[in-house]
Amino acid sequence: MPSTPASAEPDIGDVQARVDRLYHEAEQASERYNDAKLELTSLKRDLGLLKADQGRQGNRLEKVRRQVQDSVIRQYEGQSLSAMGQVVLSDDPQKFLSQLSTMSSYNDMQDQLFDDYATELKSLDIRSDATAKRAAQVAELQKDLGAEKATADKKLAEAKTLLGQLQAEQRQEILSRGTVRTPSDIPVSGRASAAVAYAMAQVGKAYVYGAAGPNAFDCSGLTMMAWAQAGVALPHSSSAQYSSGPHIAESDLQPGDLVFYYSPISHVGMYIGNGLIVNAENPGSGIRVTGLHAMPYVGAVRPG
Repeated sequence: MPSTPASAEPDIGDVQARVDRLYHEAEQASERYNDAKLELTSLKRDLGLLKADQGRQGNRLEKVRRQVQDSVIRQYEGQSLSAMGQVVLSDDPQKFLSQLSTMSSYNDMQDQLFDDYATELKSLDIRSDATAKRAAQVAELQKDLGAEKATADKKLAEAKTLLGQLQAEQRQEILSRGTVRTPSDIPVSGRASAAVAYAMAQVGKAYVYGAAGPNAFDCSGLTMMAWAQAGVALPHSSSAQYSSGPHIAESDLQPGDLVFYYSPISHVGMYIGNGLIVNAENPGSGIRVTGLHAMPYVGAVRPG
């Protein structure tokens, strides 16, 4: 009887497809994590404004509260008598009658104080409720951040396990596919030149989810930091960067333009001319130069 090996050699094509899928799923989770961090920053800013507004509203309420208290105390101490009481006690009823309009204004003022108190109290309740809701949103989003980070870490670990089952030559074959020779000269001018120069200087560095330099980057972290050298602020999110400037047709691409991949968008790179891009690709490949259509192309944006 012919003997069979205890374990079959893994098929490199199958492993390559599975590793690609896991890297992509990890990057999707990582970019959702980046999106959630941006939203969390915005929510926390809103929460701070709401709390400050709530504090100011509380101060206004306390001011009116004191006015109401003073008014009640004055009436209790006899500083304010009814109109009939003043007529009875007045030595000069005619003089009092000439002051009726003033008395009427005073009573109107008392009514306004109580109305103001009710209005300020209602406003404070509204602001307190809004603050509580925003705080709950912050707490929920922080839980989502943890879940997305865990998903990215799990997919990356699975990919590493698959690659670990291959021989060294097979691993290198998978990780080096799609790489092209880095061009020595890229014709670029204006502010884009600083962005392209920075991005190209990072070639060979590591890809780390959520990183934005100086020793490692993820896809949107690289493009964010590259354009920061040109004085252009970009969010740390590929989907958010897609809305950061005018959309450019593929036929009009220029070095420095950002190019986006997958639907929904979960990857971004930088066009460098001649149908090439520089991008933080994945943890296996790091930052390298590849073809424009090495991944499912969606569109391009020109920052600045």
